[in-house]
Amino acid sequence: MKSITTILLILFIGFTTNAQYDCSKFYPFTEGAKSQLTLYNGKNKVQGMVEYEVLKLSTTGGSVSATMKNRLFDEKGSMLSESEYEALCSDGVVSIDFKSLMRPGLMDAYGNMETEVTGTNLDLPNDLEVGQSLPDAEINVKMSMSGMNMNMKTAIVDRKVIGRESITTPAGTFDCFVLTQTMEIKSIASNMSRTSKQWVAEGVGVVKTEDYNKKGKLDGVSLLTAFNK
Repeated sequence: MKSITTILLILFIGFTTNAQYDCSKFYPFTEGAKSQLTLYNGKNKVQGMVEYEVLKLSTTGGSVSATMKNRLFDEKGSMLSESEYEALCSDGVVSIDFKSLMRPGLMDAYGNMETEVTGTNLDLPNDLEVGQSLPDAEINVKMSMSGMNMNMKTAIVDRKVIGRESITTPAGTFDCFVLTQTMEIKSIASNMSRTSKQWVAEGVGVVKTEDYNKKGKLDGVSLLTAFNK
């Protein structure tokens, strides 16, 4: 479950939505578009699956907003969590709601504690090129109850475009840009730093993700296994 949660945090930034609006180059902004990624551990054993769906689109001027739903399933097909988040496409940049970086079920774990959530959206521009650095993103969760305060911060940093590769998955063969990034999670209980490598295709979104632990060992893989728009 730990590896599923970590991979999901990374995948949230990878599937948003393109269609008649010609706004997003890399992700299909089409109502009803669906993407399915199967999750594996470092030993290539299936750990679960995550589905993304574009529920609704709305336009304001030259901007397009998409309401996204994701569903996380375990290896037996039982749904573990379901949530929604927003994506905005404007001026050739897709901006993902920072709340999508929140670990699934986090708020449920803390019951009736007062929470304050702030952060910075994660952006992906249409004009990707090898050697490019991309903006950081983060989410900060402040929780308090009976005078006790707790803070948790998740940051996506060191985002870079390092190359282009062709990737074949059960969903097809895709020409991809290759991105790398570091995820830093800090809380009162522990600090964790992980890196990931991600393959992103035009008109599709994330095709593959590799997640590495702090020692650089492959800890999990996600692979696009179904896609329709």
